[in-house]
Amino acid sequence: MSDLPKPLPQLAGVNAYVPGEAPKYTKGPSYKLASNENPLGASPRARAVYAELATKLELYPDGQAKALKAAIAKKHGLDASRIVVGAGSDEIFLMLGRAFLGPGDEAINTAHAFAIYAIITQQQGATVVEVAEDSFTADVDAILAAVTPKTKIVWLANPNNPTGTYLPYDEVKRLHAGLPSSVLLVLDGAYAEFVRKNDYASGIELASQFGNVLITRTFSKLYGLAGLRVGWSYAPAHVVDALEKVRMPFNVNLPAQAAAIAAIEDDAFTEASLAHNDREFARVSDELKKLGLPIIDGVGNFVVAEFPQTKGKTAAEALEHLKQNGVTLRGLAGYKMPHHLRISIGTVDGNTAALQLLREFLGK
Repeated sequence: MSDLPKPLPQLAGVNAYVPGEAPKYTKGPSYKLASNENPLGASPRARAVYAELATKLELYPDGQAKALKAAIAKKHGLDASRIVVGAGSDEIFLMLGRAFLGPGDEAINTAHAFAIYAIITQQQGATVVEVAEDSFTADVDAILAAVTPKTKIVWLANPNNPTGTYLPYDEVKRLHAGLPSSVLLVLDGAYAEFVRKNDYASGIELASQFGNVLITRTFSKLYGLAGLRVGWSYAPAHVVDALEKVRMPFNVNLPAQAAAIAAIEDDAFTEASLAHNDREFARVSDELKKLGLPIIDGVGNFVVAEFPQTKGKTAAEALEHLKQNGVTLRGLAGYKMPHHLRISIGTVDGNTAALQLLREFLGK
């Protein structure tokens, strides 16, 4: 065994990412409320474009994704030359790790941050610096106190997954102002479109103005293209240059690029998706409270509920009860939140089924 190929030593401490589980129930309707997918599906225009390209699968995509970058730039009023696209925003994070992290470096994330940040930091042989949160919300002072001369990246999902909490824009600006110019602030805005708060902003202004801020967005949530894997970032020119040097050629496939363009231009679908989320987010939140389950005050397209620690009523037991009856939620034990479950906002029927099963489980 000693003469077999050996992986890099830092991989010994890496735990592979565990995605939300799909239902396995076969006796009736089943609902996956574990991955924050769009319950309305994808834009009809995006589906049509995708289908058309079935006759052109022998062609390479545009490696620079120029048309997609132009569509993103038009939608958000951006400079297309400062956009980098990836196979989901996850690939953007991977590029960032390859470009900016190495052995001896440090990257900061908060206690209940999206797991992929720590995974990528570890893959690069850099040190994960995890800082405490305040009521499941990122704590600017704690982050700034953790910065050292070795810090290269601060990862911040805003809103955060899996907690759903967010930092007001003034706090994001305070965080940035307290960072050395050599530290890259990465603002993950996967759920930015769902936020209905006047004090929130995704950080595009900061990325436009300063040399050490990058924002990411995704087509997986609001636009319903999770299966195609499309994400993008906006960053200063020198950061874009670094990412392009580590980006794999043709990283976003041909139908994914075309479908993303159609999706970003389909305002009717995105408006319908947001309206559905607003209604069902409020309904699910209210019903969970009526069941006596405290919820985290969050935003996004999911709700996080806390379960009792009493045997027979725990989060783990609720998760299994729903799973056995055709509804999968997201357990958060891997995020150091063993008493909480994350419930994606699904279809009306799916949400109703989940709530009914929780009533039965809790004996309400």
